[in-house]
Amino acid sequence: MEGMTTPGNDPYLISRERLIHAPAGRIFDVLATPALHSVIDGSGTVRGEQPNGPARLSPGARFGMDMRIGAPYRILNRVVEFEEGRRIAWRHFSSHVWRYTLEPRGDATLVREEWDGRAVPWRIVFRLTGFTCRHPASIEATLGKLEDYVLQQRDAA
Repeated sequence: MEGMTTPGNDPYLISRERLIHAPAGRIFDVLATPALHSVIDGSGTVRGEQPNGPARLSPGARFGMDMRIGAPYRILNRVVEFEEGRRIAWRHFSSHVWRYTLEPRGDATLVREEWDGRAVPWRIVFRLTGFTCRHPASIEATLGKLEDYVLQQRDAA
């Protein structure tokens, strides 16, 4: 895949990068809009476009999402890192973090998505149940969907 890299080897910090030919602000707006998370989700676990919470995320914002891994459930997330146009991350009760960082590169943006489970006391469960094995492919798929969505919106404008 063009623009895709795989930094690091820590099984509890899974990260992928993609160079997307769009401004960081446009990409960040998608990431900061919970209603679009199901549109760009590459794991197939985020459901619906009606999350509970704000229309746009901000520092400390709380938002709920419908999920499905086997059975449907609802999860409450809190934004734990936020730098407008550059970084956004959220976590829920299990303490693992989903993080996006954006680095402008000329007319493109290097987007890094990370699943960070290093702070989870029982993180070995993620490995034993296979979650850490599935995350790389899911993250790559999410970055691909993010790129497709952002470029489609640009072309429609």
